[in-house]
Amino acid sequence: MKKILAKAYLWLILLVLYLPIVFIAVFSFTEAKSLGNWTGFSLNLYKNLFTGSMQNSAGLISAVENTLLIALVASLIATLLGTVAAIGIFNLKGRKKQTMQFLNNIPMINPDIITGVSLFLLFVFLHVSQGYLTVILAHITFCTPYVVLNVLPKLSQMNPNIYEAALDLGATPFQALRKVLVPTLRPGMVSGFILSFTMSLDDFAVTFFTRGTIGLDTLSTFIYTDARKGGLTPELKPLMTIIFLVILAVLLFINVRSTKTKTN
Repeated sequence: MKKILAKAYLWLILLVLYLPIVFIAVFSFTEAKSLGNWTGFSLNLYKNLFTGSMQNSAGLISAVENTLLIALVASLIATLLGTVAAIGIFNLKGRKKQTMQFLNNIPMINPDIITGVSLFLLFVFLHVSQGYLTVILAHITFCTPYVVLNVLPKLSQMNPNIYEAALDLGATPFQALRKVLVPTLRPGMVSGFILSFTMSLDDFAVTFFTRGTIGLDTLSTFIYTDARKGGLTPELKPLMTIIFLVILAVLLFINVRSTKTKTN
């Protein structure tokens, strides 16, 4: 009975998490503007999405481009900074190491709205013009701790003597970093990059407070503005479906590849 209840509870949680996504995906194949109103099977929303023949098409396309660009740049820089920070934290000893790990966890636990307001006030105090630069800097700020969290376990699993051996054999610190540490830490770096990219795509509060008034929109702020006008653009349903399927495909590929590597 305990096993049955545990499985039922697990399936209930999965149902609550994924049923809304399935609901959106199903109704992306109908032309109805309101979600839940089925007017017959149609691919017109997908056609409108890819041809740009829809209302607010320029705004939506611009928002998607901004979202992907900001997420890519922020994730790449956060992966680099987070990896270096993880190596530095790992080499600390005693209370210093515990303190740095504690400080690294605070941005992840801190509510997004507090982070957004804090960065907004910081940029205003420094007289930094808000726009692409401030949004990217803000995304790097909250993405970097996730990379550190993914890289640290790989450092703990690594044999520390390998790096020392590379230095003893004549490698420079940079060569040892590039040829010894990076290949060992690559799975953690990739996981951190993907998590950072996803967090950046999903962010609203930090972006909203740091984008300024120049009309810069990401997908999350575009949806917020669109909803305040009285409804959502119907083409957002196929867009959300495509984004979900792409992320699902990437995760399946990584998991299958990881399983094959462990098996070999």
